[in-house]
Amino acid sequence: MSKRILVTLIFLGTVMMLVGDAWADVIVWTDWTSFTAGTTNGTATGTAGSVGVSYSGQVLSNSNTNNTSGGVSWGPASTFSGGSISNPPPFRDIITLQGGAGTGTNTIRFSTPVVDPVMAIWSLGQGGAPASFVFTASEPFTIQSGGPSNEFGGSSITQSGNVVNGVEGNGTIRFSGTFSEITWTNPQSEFFYGFTTGIAGAATPVPEPSTWLLVASVVGLLWLCYGRRLPRWPARRVEVSRNC
Repeated sequence: MSKRILVTLIFLGTVMMLVGDAWADVIVWTDWTSFTAGTTNGTATGTAGSVGVSYSGQVLSNSNTNNTSGGVSWGPASTFSGGSISNPPPFRDIITLQGGAGTGTNTIRFSTPVVDPVMAIWSLGQGGAPASFVFTASEPFTIQSGGPSNEFGGSSITQSGNVVNGVEGNGTIRFSGTFSEITWTNPQSEFFYGFTTGIAGAATPVPEPSTWLLVASVVGLLWLCYGRRLPRWPARRVEVSRNC
């Protein structure tokens, strides 16, 4: 193997390592179909594709299911998609909370274990009244996107260890690992905020724009390095007989 080929392979391998995590998954968001309101004993059920999803904990009466009027827009899309999440939740469906001392533990359960589930959080906290989602240490996550909402503006949710904080915060998080359930508390009381959850679908992941740019740059660089050095065959001279 020539030195030039070896260098090229090493270079391409490094590039693939860099872009390996730069593909955003198509998320199947939960289609919430029913809920029962309750301060500590509310429930909600739905499906994420073929996976059944159930929730128990605090549920406010202004939660929304079946994509009916009264929910939230989950927009703009740039707030509720990004990082490894390619698409925002569907319009309207949301489970709402108020939080506060004594509201207990909230739990999402999946009918079958799921890998790296996601959660979208809307309108968490407000000026003068921050709020939070406190997850357990065994539920590691990272923020994937954030920003204002169409309804109240605001800014991105933030993370401190296993806690998501917000002062009119919005965005998405993604858990790392395989989960049959996710639990958390909402220790601060605030007017209301909400969430939904989803899982990576079977569809082909969508490359982020930065990935396309990087791949195009690599191809261009390789052409500059090697394409211009390809041998050029001399043009054949064609003798035209004057006796034709």
